[in-house]
Amino acid sequence: MQHRMPLHDLPVSPLAHRERLFNPKTKSHHGEMINMEWGMKNRLSQLIQKDGKALFLPIDHGYFQGPTHCLEKPGETIKPIWQYADALMMTRGVLRNCIDPTIQKPIILRVSGAVTVVGEDLANESIVTSIQEILRLNAMAVSMSVFVGTKYENKSLTNLAKLVDYCEEYGIPVMAVTSVGRELEKREARYLALVARVSAEIGARVVKTYYCKEKFEKVIEGCPVPVVIAGGPKTETQLEVFEFVYDGMQKGAIGVNLGRNIWQTENPLASIRAIRAVVHEGYTPKEAQDLFEKVKAGKA
Repeated sequence: MQHRMPLHDLPVSPLAHRERLFNPKTKSHHGEMINMEWGMKNRLSQLIQKDGKALFLPIDHGYFQGPTHCLEKPGETIKPIWQYADALMMTRGVLRNCIDPTIQKPIILRVSGAVTVVGEDLANESIVTSIQEILRLNAMAVSMSVFVGTKYENKSLTNLAKLVDYCEEYGIPVMAVTSVGRELEKREARYLALVARVSAEIGARVVKTYYCKEKFEKVIEGCPVPVVIAGGPKTETQLEVFEFVYDGMQKGAIGVNLGRNIWQTENPLASIRAIRAVVHEGYTPKEAQDLFEKVKAGKA
């Protein structure tokens, strides 16, 4: 069995992040009092669970990929698995047309887009959803992509600032979905820490970032808001997913935002249950793999 790092040894524990968010006497890094409205606190408390952790399930990939393998019918894809997520992330079109409005699950609304995989540059996104629409659809939070290291960096960060301004007025959290150029070699701690910190400085309440094997704790230490781990491309094995989720959580991430590494797997139900066990119950990769096999075999 792998060693589990005690919570008090983490750079910033998930529970500490939650306590800081919801404590009315919390001070910022500069010492001034943080005044968070009831609506903002309420929405964040539904996304980040009482243990300070979170499992978000994104099904927004069609906004730039079109029909995506295993996501051709999003509503059908999530039927067996949505209950194991803490929140679902999607566009307004999928929410309106594919999701039962009686569903009891917080929605993170994807509000950036207007680019596709056949276009010139995926980084050239715009805000495509109004604050009125966000409120009308009862979103618990919104998300948008943030690209640094591209020629559209300024536009991307300016979009984030505008979205934060719109949403803060109504107590709606903004999650920055961060990316560092198109080169994989840029997925290392110094670049991930850069975009995470910049997004938090502009006002994102939560940051989604890629995991890196080396110095991931530096990304967490440099970001004053909670961080969730992105899944990226589908891995070769489930064990790889359990390993990077476990390591990222041990280094201070509050949770994950995983899509393809759940609903594109051979058994999405087994995948999400095992990942949930890592996030919320501290399962090691080996324990998660054992649970995955049991659920797959119908024994758990």
